[in-house]
Amino acid sequence: MKAAVVITKGSIPQYTDFPDPETPKENEVQISVKAASIKNLDRAIAGGNHYSVSNEVHQPKIIGTDGAGHLENGEKVYFFSKKGTTAEKINVEKGFVIQVPEALDFATAAALPNAVMGSAMGLKFKAGMKPGDTVLINGATGVTGRIAVQAAKLYGAKKIIATGRNEESLQSLLELGADEIISLKLPEEDFKKKIKDIHDESPIDIILDYVWGHSVEMILSALKGNGTFSHKTRLVSVGGMSGDTIQLSSQILRGTDIQISGSGLGSWTKEETRLLFSEIIPEMFQAAVDGKIKIDTETAEIKDVEAVWNTEIPAGKRLVLII
Repeated sequence: MKAAVVITKGSIPQYTDFPDPETPKENEVQISVKAASIKNLDRAIAGGNHYSVSNEVHQPKIIGTDGAGHLENGEKVYFFSKKGTTAEKINVEKGFVIQVPEALDFATAAALPNAVMGSAMGLKFKAGMKPGDTVLINGATGVTGRIAVQAAKLYGAKKIIATGRNEESLQSLLELGADEIISLKLPEEDFKKKIKDIHDESPIDIILDYVWGHSVEMILSALKGNGTFSHKTRLVSVGGMSGDTIQLSSQILRGTDIQISGSGLGSWTKEETRLLFSEIIPEMFQAAVDGKIKIDTETAEIKDVEAVWNTEIPAGKRLVLII
């Protein structure tokens, strides 16, 4: 069969022949793949730079971690697999396969779930979001951040504040459900004042962060307590586009009711993962069919994987390879 394969560690994936999958095991199904999304996660895994593969000995492997296609009986499905997904056929454990509404196209079905994992899991399980919460999404102009804005709205947020650097994409978040936007290009003191003013007026319950780095340092500084009672705020780290470390004053932790956690592969419980596949993603698929949530995609044929692998994709769009 044909597949997109990383032959040597760190190399660009090639469109090439790869052995067909074996007969599925009892707990597996075989899927004819029609679309596979390509994310920062997939690029990091392909390059051997992601923590989930850092100790693996590299062998030629199919790229991708999820996609959409159909079963042998024709049923339309989404699937997740660490064994690679950008191939004509793949065997997947039954527990990581979700039925897709017929009205949803393959590209959307392939692209949406990862963004849901990076937003809904943090909101629901790590932050414990409740209807009426005020939510700040830091770095909301990317694909997952845009879904986070829409997910927070679906989950009943009272107020949604979004930050970002891309001005055009930031403005478009107002149409997706954001109530207020703040540019990360603002001078530091102006940025911190905006955060503080918002927090004083409508205390921030949840911060969902995709950036980390200096922007988080500024936000925490703006929320720093003064020794009196402070509002409880849950900060959930989902990404680190601006760096993997921050400087954190212990005074902020002692003087502010702030709770910091992370959301990503390895941080979710088995029950949370089960609910992701049995409830959360199906709910988001239906929301997409109903027009309540949308994701923009940039599609390319799998045979062109080498040409598009390092191509800059427009802000807020997800690359999907069509098979």
